[in-house]
Amino acid sequence: MTGRPPLPLLFLDIDGPLIPFGGTHREYPAPDGAGPAAAGAAANPLLARLDPALGPRLLALPCELVWATTWMADANTDVAPAIGLPALPVLDPPELSEHRQRADERRGLHWKTRALVGLAGARPFAWVDDEITAADRAWVAAHHEGPALLHRVDPRTGLTDADFAALDHWLRGAGAARG
Repeated sequence: MTGRPPLPLLFLDIDGPLIPFGGTHREYPAPDGAGPAAAGAAANPLLARLDPALGPRLLALPCELVWATTWMADANTDVAPAIGLPALPVLDPPELSEHRQRADERRGLHWKTRALVGLAGARPFAWVDDEITAADRAWVAAHHEGPALLHRVDPRTGLTDADFAALDHWLRGAGAARG
């Protein structure tokens, strides 16, 4: 008897996709119906920009969510509860030599790219970030065995209905064509 293959991974950045930035407070008021402030809201006023409706929408996607953010473990204490997500796995930064780090930076490769491809293995994945570049796309195409969607989000708006539609479509299509 064969089991179902695992769901695709969805690597999720916070700054930009979940917390829009780049504008004034007037451009990013707290969402209507925003609940109590997250534990770190006093230390980081940008947390007021989190929309609690994002959590249920992310959980409805057919994937396994993984934080891919410089927030690291703070994503689970400060962000997840504010939008109704459970604690999620956190992508660790790759352990690279200083020479490799500088070479990647010169090529325009994001620090997350190697790490998420390594964690995904041959498993399909989507990566949601506002800093994805052509260098990241080329590196993933050359080094990842399975389907991958690198979905760049406009950091001024964060995740939109169109972003959710594109992610859902891919996860149910190419991302679901696994195993």
